[in-house]
Amino acid sequence: MTKNILLVGVGGQGTILAAKILTLGLMEAGYDVKMSEIHGMSQRGGAVSSHVRYGAKVYSPVIERGSADVLVSFEQMEALRWLDYMRPDSTAVVNSQSINPVPVLVGKALYSDKILDEICAKVRATVLDATAEALALGNARALNILLVGAAAKIMKLDDIDWNGILAKNVKPAFVEINQKAFARGQELVTA
Repeated sequence: MTKNILLVGVGGQGTILAAKILTLGLMEAGYDVKMSEIHGMSQRGGAVSSHVRYGAKVYSPVIERGSADVLVSFEQMEALRWLDYMRPDSTAVVNSQSINPVPVLVGKALYSDKILDEICAKVRATVLDATAEALALGNARALNILLVGAAAKIMKLDDIDWNGILAKNVKPAFVEINQKAFARGQELVTA
């Protein structure tokens, strides 16, 4: 059976690196894995999404609406935008950070303070302040790997050498902080 993981965020948050790390881990575990990414206006703070599908044999890299098993969201509005891709029994890992889009910044729209409530009403959600947790470790940019650690714990992907994968795929200066972030993400999940 194919499993579907959707990673969503805003340009600059490390969504694509997170998807790459997750993909490499799943390949190491022996799964057939397909990954697809959509950058959109990512360089201008726009939406970024990556689809990761894995199983015994995967034929397409794209997740259809209503079929994602896990949503990993680096920003709460992006989680809300992608909820229609989730299965009814799916799980979301959501960073509680909010990043105001341009319409909010110019005063043409409001950023709702009820987004997390809406998400939790529709899917099982683990909401983390991944930004603050990563900052407490020494680098707020490690929030992406912290969220991957949380997702890996939820998906019970424990028999993978995540530290080795991180060591091979991030710049040497950032290996230790990312390994700590991954471990912290796992600690924050109680399931």
